[in-house]
Amino acid sequence: MTESNQDPERTDRSAASGAVDEVPLRVGGMALQNGLLLQTARHWAAAVREADGSIGVTSGVKRFGKTRNAEGGVPILRGLARLADSFSVIPALKGRKGSAILPFQAPRILGALGLSTLVTAASRRLGGSQATQETRALVLGLVPVLLALRDSELAAYHGAEHKAIDEYELTMRGEDAAGAVREHARCGSSLVVPLVATSLAGNIAMRSVIRRPSPATVALGSLLSLGSALEIYRWAGKRPDSPVARGLARSSYLLQHFFTTREPSEEQMAVAREALAELLRLEGRPSST
Repeated sequence: MTESNQDPERTDRSAASGAVDEVPLRVGGMALQNGLLLQTARHWAAAVREADGSIGVTSGVKRFGKTRNAEGGVPILRGLARLADSFSVIPALKGRKGSAILPFQAPRILGALGLSTLVTAASRRLGGSQATQETRALVLGLVPVLLALRDSELAAYHGAEHKAIDEYELTMRGEDAAGAVREHARCGSSLVVPLVATSLAGNIAMRSVIRRPSPATVALGSLLSLGSALEIYRWAGKRPDSPVARGLARSSYLLQHFFTTREPSEEQMAVAREALAELLRLEGRPSST
């Protein structure tokens, strides 16, 4: 998933001055098993490869698209609100395009998540200190998911998502779109390392106080860990030259290159470009192709 971080007020000011086409859109997205979903702050568009080989396209206006969860707000909560805004379009997508297969609907990914749950639970029974148990559980739990993503259709559409966005951004900068690559700096994989760190810290703290936390307590702890990881991601995005930001960028690149993306086919790129063209149409922007 690529983060979208468009400032609605900035777009409004640009439109008022007649210079909207001079402001590149910040496009984010989510790979599907048979296509992809792209978003800006206000709109969403999706394209899927149908069973008959055709490309189905659907789109809409985001219900919460004008909320100011990208800037200001309460730390931790603002990141969760922004993430919820991104996921809020999924019911509309499934309602309008039932053939779209979400990542967690793919049998390969479902199986990997189930195996990850079993591995995580089993690893906690191997003994060791609380820190050792939690570190082992988190690391081993990631392995099945990463292996399932590697060389999958989902990884190919993830690569297509990134390349389509990169083509658009290169074109907006007046550069050759042929230089687009499948690894993108705003990919959600940048959250993996911060999330592992915040989850590890949160789990150790929680289990040192509560030996057997309830499901509600575990869920609350997971939300706090995710919100904290999003704050780290946000902080690093504003300080790209800091050692933390460079480290996150490197880890994200490696995850994308070896696990979460693969080079897409021309057929998959065609789906990605259809989704982007529809999103640009909604935003009143010229097509990048």
